[in-house]
Amino acid sequence: MGNLKLKNVHTFFGTSHILFGISLEVKRGECVCLLGRNGVGKTTTLKTIMGLARPSDGEITFNGKSLVGLPPYEIAGMGVGYVPEDRIVFPDLTVLENLEVAAKPPLTDDIPPWDVPAIFGLFPSLKPLENRPAGYLSGGEQQMLTIGRTLMGNPQMMLLDEPVEGLAPVVVHEIVRQLKHLKELGLTILFTEQNIRFATEISDRAYIIESGLGRYEGTMADLERQPDIKKKYLMI
Repeated sequence: MGNLKLKNVHTFFGTSHILFGISLEVKRGECVCLLGRNGVGKTTTLKTIMGLARPSDGEITFNGKSLVGLPPYEIAGMGVGYVPEDRIVFPDLTVLENLEVAAKPPLTDDIPPWDVPAIFGLFPSLKPLENRPAGYLSGGEQQMLTIGRTLMGNPQMMLLDEPVEGLAPVVVHEIVRQLKHLKELGLTILFTEQNIRFATEISDRAYIIESGLGRYEGTMADLERQPDIKKKYLMI
C-alpha cells in the first residue's frame, strides 16, 4: 500500500491562490521529489495532502480513498506520516519520550514494524542521547528525531518538507543514507527540496512546481539531460 494521487488540486490561503491545478502521483515504494524555489507552493502541496490546508477544488486519494476534507489525525491514521520543515519536537521531553509518545501499531505487515530499538538502529547517534531533552539537540539531531518519531507511527507513506535544509554536509550525508535505507525497505516517500544534488541521490522521479503550477514531470535521469529546465526553474 502507499499510492497517492493528486488531480487538479487548487488551494487558497485566505484570498491568495497558492496552488493552481497541481496533479501528481506517487506509487507504492517510490521516492518522489517535489522540486522548486522558495515560495512556489511545495510546502502548501504537502500541507494540502495532510489536511493542514483544504483544497478548494480537485481530488486527493491515498490507496484509493479520498483525503479531501479529512482532519490531519484521520489522514495520519490512514498511514500518512508528515515531517514538517521546522523540525517540531517536544522540547521538554527526552529523545526516548519523543519517540514513545508517537508509537502506533502498523496497519499492515508489508514493512517490518518500527519500535525504539529499530529507530536507534537507523539513527545510532540518537541512542547516547535518549535521556536528553529534545530541546537541547542540534538541528541535525532534531531532524533525525522528527523522522524517527514519524516512523514510530508505522506509516505506509512519509511526507518530508525540505529534510536537509540548513543542515551541515556531514548530516546531509547521514540523512541520505537513512532515506535510502527506508526506500530499500519499501516505504513510499514524497519530499520537497531545492537541492537537486540531494534529490538526485535518492529520488526515482521528480515534479517541478513554479508559481503554484506543475512545470515538469519525469525521472531524475531525464531531468539531468535537460539543463534548460533546471536553469529556468531551480536554483543551480
